[in-house]
Amino acid sequence: MNIFNALRIVLLASLASFSLLSVAHADNALQMELTANKVIKNAEGKVSYLPVSTAPAGTTIQYKATYTNTINKDINDLMVTLPIPANMIFTGEANPASAQASTDGKNYADMPLMQKVNGKLVKTPLSEYRTLRWNIKLLPAMKSAAVALNTTVN
Repeated sequence: MNIFNALRIVLLASLASFSLLSVAHADNALQMELTANKVIKNAEGKVSYLPVSTAPAGTTIQYKATYTNTINKDINDLMVTLPIPANMIFTGEANPASAQASTDGKNYADMPLMQKVNGKLVKTPLSEYRTLRWNIKLLPAMKSAAVALNTTVN
């Protein structure tokens, strides 16, 4: 799968969220940088990240969005979302871990998501997660905050 196509989809969806934020704050008050990196663990379990443009099935990719407040005023209660690209499966790893998840991009709940199957409440498979969202309570003036999620190429 071409990671840049997946990244483009994620970026477009994130920019849609960003455009809503611009209404509430001064123009260009918030800048976002989105990256896609291959997640690599060494024998000792240390994690490193390498930029990636294509990846075979089974590769773990981290999508990271860094939001920068470019004005001299704090931004409060900033809601940011990252969609999970098509052909990618969420691994369950999100940073910060306070993310909420959605299977439809509209209804969000704390993870793990739960659903009723045959009358029993069970965990929703991670393959059904489509979007994560975070509430950044405070983004101080001229500071940055980052959110990230890990996916596996399907």
